[in-house]
Amino acid sequence: MTKVNHIKFVTLFAITILLTTSLAVQSAPSAFAQVRICGDKICDSNNGPDAEAEREQMRQQVKSGTAPEEEPEAPVEEEMESPEAAPEMEEKMKEKMEEKMEKKMDHGWKTTTETITSMVDPGVGHETHQLAIILPPTSNVYKGILSYSASEPIQLVALHGPLAEGEDAGQAIWTPDGTTKFALTFIDPETAMGSWMFTGNALAVHTLNTEPFTVSYSVSYMEKEMSDTVKTETITSMVDPGVGHETHQLAIILPPSDKAYSGLLTYSASEPIQLVALHGPLAEGEDAGQAIWTPDGTTKFALTFVDKESAAGTWKFAGNALAVHTLNTEPFTVSYSVVAGQ
Repeated sequence: MTKVNHIKFVTLFAITILLTTSLAVQSAPSAFAQVRICGDKICDSNNGPDAEAEREQMRQQVKSGTAPEEEPEAPVEEEMESPEAAPEMEEKMKEKMEEKMEKKMDHGWKTTTETITSMVDPGVGHETHQLAIILPPTSNVYKGILSYSASEPIQLVALHGPLAEGEDAGQAIWTPDGTTKFALTFIDPETAMGSWMFTGNALAVHTLNTEPFTVSYSVSYMEKEMSDTVKTETITSMVDPGVGHETHQLAIILPPSDKAYSGLLTYSASEPIQLVALHGPLAEGEDAGQAIWTPDGTTKFALTFVDKESAAGTWKFAGNALAVHTLNTEPFTVSYSVVAGQ
């Protein structure tokens, strides 16, 4: 017998011994007729010298590489998932992949960099102006930040709407046809470059000039569906229900909640307004000198009161309620887009 054939024979013989627990090997000597597996060793019923010699032979074969290592006792079938478990395992893997993809998408944020040239503003009454549209009108709400560099000073524009009939009540309006109307947040920073945080149903930059301008920009934004904390609305103020505010007007945007809101508001009102965030309600004794708002003298909130002295703008806020306010007795109208979370 050649050396190669001898190795093959020994290997096959060793595997046969390891896998056989009850069958007799007809061509083997009688000493192996009752071979069985004893733990991790090979033994026979007599545990005689022949068995010990065979064990030693197997050890030498393993050391010299002429026979394979013994396989684990557990059958392969026990280590594999059962067919019934396959769909469940597939579903778990799918969920993990979706979680990874969601993280990579960064929760819907998109970033665009572009250079564009303005065109004649299509808005009624703006025929001698120039407009460059950055984010076109959508039924959802945009939230983002714009950084720009233009060939001349430009104005920043966010639209809210379209408005329902009768909602154009004193705030700045933009319309392409006199029928479809949007509230207009119009900011004039008097500069050719800068950044702006915004919310709205459309975003553009604008000049009052007749000649086109060029603007390069990067905008990072998300487009959110409407919800209790993501809204585009037009509302009319009411008498402020706060004690001591009976001659003031208030428009509530996000009502009091035990969970704090955090977000961004862009607005256009029929007159200059103040911005209000409430914090609380306060525990007894916590009203210790800071501005307070209370509807009944008992439930008290700390009051953040910001007077922008403007009818349009953007405010990044946090608090347990959000509103806009005036010190006047007559109602005002405010159109706004807000994107907040809790």
